[in-house]
Amino acid sequence: MGEGLRVLVLGYGEMGHAMERLLAAHTNLAIWEKFPREGFRSAVLEEAAPGAQAVIACLPTRPHAEVLTGLLPLLPPDCICLSVAKGLDEAGRPVARILAEVIGEHLGYGVLHGPMIAEEIQAGRHAFAQLGHRGPGVVERTRALFAGTRLHVEPADDMLGINWAVILKNIYAMAFGMADELGLGDNVRGYFMVAALRELDAIVQTMGGQARTPYHLAGLGDLVTTATSEHSHHHTLGRRLARGEREDIDGEGVRTLAMARRHGAFDIDAYPLCALVEAVIRDPGSAGQRMHAFLDALG
Repeated sequence: MGEGLRVLVLGYGEMGHAMERLLAAHTNLAIWEKFPREGFRSAVLEEAAPGAQAVIACLPTRPHAEVLTGLLPLLPPDCICLSVAKGLDEAGRPVARILAEVIGEHLGYGVLHGPMIAEEIQAGRHAFAQLGHRGPGVVERTRALFAGTRLHVEPADDMLGINWAVILKNIYAMAFGMADELGLGDNVRGYFMVAALRELDAIVQTMGGQARTPYHLAGLGDLVTTATSEHSHHHTLGRRLARGEREDIDGEGVRTLAMARRHGAFDIDAYPLCALVEAVIRDPGSAGQRMHAFLDALG
């Protein structure tokens, strides 16, 4: 395993806790949290960063650019930077773009995406990730980090496509939650899986990714997980929307739709299932009517 590797984790939310569970026993681990809870002593970046051999950002996408811009001058040249973020920032950028713009050629970097429910990792269960990567040493260092743990890492070349696939699947997971809350049945769930994959594949290619990238861990694998897990925030959001709830309807999928619409990242209206989810978010009380109309129109 990555015995003695010096690792800096950014963020101590659910995924930060999951990384602690995976790495604490066999690495020299430091965890930084901007707003630490009582009883948790955060690492000091100026002390932890200069010796770090790997940085793992377990932060929302939005603060990535600011945090990494401040951190980059502190890191040694052989450090790698990984992120697990699954959203867009206020400029409409996915984390793969942010890493490319902020880090560029200075360090190796990558994204880790796939069926990685934090609660299951913390419980000692298996998890699976595709590693989209740029620069020397990223695959080898990442494999060393997680060797012998229950996070299984599969390298892949299409970092941008992987990133977009895992961002978009949060949108579609809400459709599954809606359908389950409305009692539409297993046949609808099966259809939604196929329809979601078709749309994912088309959007990912529009955004610069490779064809069929969504048919692997970061797309299909994570979609199945997020669309069915009792731990899935977005499946729960879909259920709440189908009940007509309007308070605290927030999550990366909701924000992704808002940012995509604001910045024209892709044409939401060209993708019927994606557009259906957006319409229900705007008017949660319409979920049942819109769902049935969508299905009836299929012929």
